[in-house]
Parts: sequence; structure tokens; C-alpha cells
Amino acid sequence: MPDYGGRELGAVLPAALSAIGAGHVVTHRDADADRKRLGLAPARHVVVVLLDGLGHLGLEARRGHAPFLRSAEQGVITAGYPTTTAASLALFGTGQPSGRTGLTGYTARNPRTGALANLVSWEGAYDAVEWQRQPSLLESAAADGFSVTTLGRRRFAGSGLTQAVLRGGRFVGAERLSERIDVALATARAPGVSYCYWGEIDAAGHQHGWGSEEWVAALEDADRELRRLAAGLPADATMVVTADHGMVDVPGAARWDVADEPALRDGVALIAGEPRALHVHTVPGVDPAEVAARWRETLAGHAMVWTRAEAREDALFGELLDEVAERVGDVVVAMAGRAIVVDSRTQSAKSMALVGMHGSLTPDELQVPWLVVDGP
Repeated sequence: MPDYGGRELGAVLPAALSAIGAGHVVTHRDADADRKRLGLAPARHVVVVLLDGLGHLGLEARRGHAPFLRSAEQGVITAGYPTTTAASLALFGTGQPSGRTGLTGYTARNPRTGALANLVSWEGAYDAVEWQRQPSLLESAAADGFSVTTLGRRRFAGSGLTQAVLRGGRFVGAERLSERIDVALATARAPGVSYCYWGEIDAAGHQHGWGSEEWVAALEDADRELRRLAAGLPADATMVVTADHGMVDVPGAARWDVADEPALRDGVALIAGEPRALHVHTVPGVDPAEVAARWRETLAGHAMVWTRAEAREDALFGELLDEVAERVGDVVVAMAGRAIVVDSRTQSAKSMALVGMHGSLTPDELQVPWLVVDGP
């Protein structure tokens, strides 16, 4: 299970803000405790780098291709649930789990329309600030006078996901990682916090599998550029590196298609989430416990299955607010091993054919690296 309130992704930005003296803008958790827990010393500037898709175990398995990251790694933290980019960026950007932010998966049921909303592209969702009502930590810090800079692709500026969880401060668009590192080095000369996102490792893993030649090449690129960032840091600056989730390769693993399985399809109105972490929304009047029992029997040994009430009791999504609860399935499914459940009625052939996937609670997906490098 995620280490909510402990060594987890939601502690990273509060810890960085605490390090520059802005911990007081974090109102829902103890930022100073987060900083001490994660081993950050006070600093004039903190550069936070998030490598999308780099799980701790993936890095460990390919350590020889990332000598800098290997030398700097100081342990492991956990993502939240589900282990997917939208939920993880919300956890990072607000310090709060998906049960409070409402970013409950790659897709979620829009309670206003009953249809799927994509929480990465924001297609099918409503206004981002209304969907996600928890304060953005970057916005809170900027409003209090602290310098805040976000580095990402130009098309992410003003996107729904950015507005939902990473709004605030200055956004600098830069396509290449080397360009983002150049900006980060310049920004680190002044007090504040900067956040740099890099998605190429995740993209290579989805298309070719983690550990593939393409994935290793993306890892090597990140290792080289982050070594350059560390070497160029001012003496009073700190760089931290982490990730939003890991990944498993699914070809050859157990696979079910809801469209072809009456035991999974009966009584089900909509499947949201993703193949490794599903939200099963039942037909009105159908007992979710009965649907959950059928899914448990069908997926025996390959999944954990909860009703929404059970998931809430187990704090799978952290604290589940009433205003968010409808975006969680009546039945919640986390796949074990490398198994997946797809729904060919709503998913594209391309999405179902991905090699690398994530979303569930295996160590490969849940554990992410934690690296801290102080300026020379």
C-alpha cells in the first residue's frame, strides 16, 4: 500500500518548500516533518525533477546505464494509488492523495455526464479548477511571494492537468531535456523552487517495454543531463529527483476483455481507469458486492477487488471525500503480477496493445527512486 503521510510522492514538494523557508504555505500536512523525513537540508533553491515512468526496480535493474542516478539514489518512496501519471502529478502538486484530488485514474467517470473523462488530455472533463479543488502548492508558494518555475513541453502550458494540479508561478516551455536543464541551471541562481518534468522514459516504456533499447536510451539521456545539472548547481542549491510510478511489461501475461467475459460484463455500465487499475461502475440497482464477487472469482489470483466502501475503509485512495466518491468505481480492481483487464468497447486497439503499463500496487509500479544532490 502507498505510504500516505510518510515517505511518499506527496511529501516531495512540501519538503522542497520547507527547505527554502516556505513550508508554512502547506496547510494540510507538516512540511518541515516531510523535509526531515526525506533528508533535505535548508537551501536557497531546490530543483525538483520528476522522471515519468522510472520505477525504483527498473532503475535498479539497469543501474549500469545510469551511473549518476545510481550514485545519487538515497532510497525509495512510494507513489499513491493508482500508480498513474494524472493521479501521481496531483499527489505531487497538492500533497494530497487521489481520494481528495479526484484525479482517480487515467480515465474517470464524469459524474455530470456519466461518460469517460481523460484526465491527461482533459477530454471529457469539466473545468480543471472545479474538478480538482485542493490548493496547488506551487500557486500557494507563488502567492506568498516565493519564486516558482515549472519546466515542461510548451503544449502543457495551460493544459487541463497543469491547471488542475500544477498551476502557479512561471511556466517555461522547452521541448528537449537539455533545454530544460539550461533553464533550471539559470533559475537555480536565485531563491525559489523549480520543477522539471521529463516524460520520455515513460513513453519508451509504453511503446517498447521497460528495459528495451529505447527505454535504456531515454534513461541514459536523463542520467547524462541530470549529471550536468548537479555539476552546475550553485553551492546553496539542491536537486531532488523522483518519479511518478514504475511499469510492468504485459505481453504474454493473463488478459481479460470485459466485452467477451459475461462474468465481468454483467451488471456493469462503464469501465474507467486503465487495464492495471480499474473502476467498475455498475448499472443502477445492481448490487456492487455481487459484481465484486464475480470479478474476484473470475480474476482469482490475478487481482485485488474491493467495493467502493471497502476501498474507502482500507484508505486505498487515502481519505476519500464525498465530493470525489462518484469518480471511484462501485467496484475497484488492482491487478496483480502482469495481468490486465481491457474493454474493447471503449478502449482503442492502440491503447490495448501497449507493451508497458502501470496503475496497480506491485513494487515495480509503486516504488519510485528518491535522489538528493546538494550543490558543490
